[in-house]
Amino acid sequence: MQKLIKWITFGTLLVTVLLTVLFRFYPADFILSLAITSGTICYHFGMRLLTGLLYSLFMRNKADYRKTWYKLKPWETILYKRLRVKAWKAKIPTYDPDLFDPKKHSWNEIAQAMCQSELVHETIVVLSFLPILSSIWFGSISVFILTSVIAAGIDMIFVIVQRYNRPRIIQILERKTGRAGNLYILDDLESPELNQQ
Repeated sequence: MQKLIKWITFGTLLVTVLLTVLFRFYPADFILSLAITSGTICYHFGMRLLTGLLYSLFMRNKADYRKTWYKLKPWETILYKRLRVKAWKAKIPTYDPDLFDPKKHSWNEIAQAMCQSELVHETIVVLSFLPILSSIWFGSISVFILTSVIAAGIDMIFVIVQRYNRPRIIQILERKTGRAGNLYILDDLESPELNQQ
């Protein structure tokens, strides 16, 4: 997954530069459209890489999963059941599976990595709407809004998976350490190998 995202970012950056240079010599509308499309794709993938990198540099997967921000709200439990998260969460790709591997990390470290991952995706959701500002120069605001909404929606899926899985990890952690947590009753505590992103 990491290599694919990096290759897409690099490839679309290269294509954007080439199309921009070509447009300066042959100012055709279709070349400009291709350059804008490639540049927007490059932004969305590059921004994801940069956001993840910055969180890794500053947080280093050290987050207090007991903070209110990370706790599951009662309405979320109902929402996740209606969305049938349990049925599809394992199909979601993982950027770095090693971070969530109980053979390589303690449950405490995994819970902290899940918090950081959630923050990364929440930040990406917000940053996904920045390309809308490009419509000031290029027009086609509806296209920029549509691509931003789709990009934000994809990252919300990863936020949901983190928020759905984390209470289960914390429950395992608290069972092993003997601490009682302030968690909601979980009806589907699953195997430790939970799919993460």
